[in-house]
Amino acid sequence: MQFIIDSSLTLNQVKHIIEQKATLSLSKQAQTKIEKCRQYLNQKMQDEEVVYYGINTGFGSLYNTRISKDELTILQKNLLLSHACGTGDEVPAHIVKLMLLLKIQSLSYGNSGVQLSTVERLIYFFNHDILPVVYQQGSLGASGDLAPLAHLSLPLLGLGEVNYKGQCVSAKEVHEILQITPIELHSKEGLALINGTQFMLAYAVDEVINAEKLYTIANTVAAISIDAFDARIEPFSPLLHQIRPHVGQVETAKQIRDLLGGSEIITSPKQHVQDPYAFRCIPQVHGATFDTIKHVANVIETEMNSVTDNPNVFIDDDVIISGGNFHGQPLALVLDFLAIAVAELGSISERRTYQLISGSRNLPPFLTPKPGINSGFMIPQYTAASIVSQNKQLCTPASVDSIVSSNGQEDHVSMGANAATKCYKIIENVYTILAIELLNAAQAIEFRRPLKSSIRVENILTEFRELVSFNNQDRALYLDINLAKHYLRQNY
Repeated sequence: MQFIIDSSLTLNQVKHIIEQKATLSLSKQAQTKIEKCRQYLNQKMQDEEVVYYGINTGFGSLYNTRISKDELTILQKNLLLSHACGTGDEVPAHIVKLMLLLKIQSLSYGNSGVQLSTVERLIYFFNHDILPVVYQQGSLGASGDLAPLAHLSLPLLGLGEVNYKGQCVSAKEVHEILQITPIELHSKEGLALINGTQFMLAYAVDEVINAEKLYTIANTVAAISIDAFDARIEPFSPLLHQIRPHVGQVETAKQIRDLLGGSEIITSPKQHVQDPYAFRCIPQVHGATFDTIKHVANVIETEMNSVTDNPNVFIDDDVIISGGNFHGQPLALVLDFLAIAVAELGSISERRTYQLISGSRNLPPFLTPKPGINSGFMIPQYTAASIVSQNKQLCTPASVDSIVSSNGQEDHVSMGANAATKCYKIIENVYTILAIELLNAAQAIEFRRPLKSSIRVENILTEFRELVSFNNQDRALYLDINLAKHYLRQNY
């Protein structure tokens, strides 16, 4: 299927594009905007007395250095070459593909002065899965994601490397294979390509989509743990949440009630009056994360539909303005917020795991039928605890830091790129923590037999048991953890 890039883009549309492996094309309106902007800029460049930052000047603290007309193409190529200073691990392929999509969207508004052929080449790369090799480290998240976007853009010129058909090859080789000619950048184009927030934004898009999944997973696994621990249903009563009606809190309580509707275990008589916070406060904790995810998603959708390079061209007003739309602060702050909110899903999950193996509520110590000779589920809790601790360290906000660069011209930076890559690691960690809770909850609930949980929970357990069997005696549990994680990723 094909998706037409036009005036706006939603997170649901992005999910659809990625899941359906859609190809892209520009609407007629977008093509016209891009062409008119380029024509306007070409006309402005006829006046050799006028100076525009980054168009006929140097960059950063070299903004006062005038560049002659016959050197403008060299200037743009040199910009990409000099800024391709990324290092560290490679950016995952699906994030690179998102970067291409988001850069295309930002350039489609006709405020960036690029050639139509440049945007069409980015679309060609997207549609043919020609994914530039980009590195995770190097962006301050301020004057755009300069280093990552330089690596994204170099292959347009036949430079750098790309991942194509499962292999890392030179961009030059791909051009020869596909018989395409490297583009020649005109004035302003290099700057339009490397200014922007598309590195941190691509991560943010992927992270908020996964955070939404993790919220649902956390509620589902928590519901299994509630019955496994023989916890009470009263903390999920709608009456309780009507008097503190945070949207996420109300929604979480409802999801838990729906998941456990019809459970024999939840309606059985209880010997205890109250449950630990990790069970009793699920609506309040998970719900706060839900509300955070919604806020972050709103910010991200705004950024997806923004022009974030510099300077920007406004044809109707006959003006070219140099400003700071490339600054990543809006994303840096919410990515730190999202990291904290998702980490809390893992933190409270580990506490439920701890309670399940504690030998209380008529459950055997460490959930093994023969404790002593078997350690059972003792050590997976250690694993979860170590990951929760790492998440706490990763939750130190990146957005409160700033290091002066470019001879003081870029004197306050967002560090949004670091916020993005930290959040990515936290999300991966929380999948693992919830997988460990699922292992424990599925094991513990078997000790409640012959009582059954709800139909929904029992169906989940039946599916899960096709991958991971009941643990009668000690075995290498890393395999079970990996299978549980695979189950969660494939089913949510």
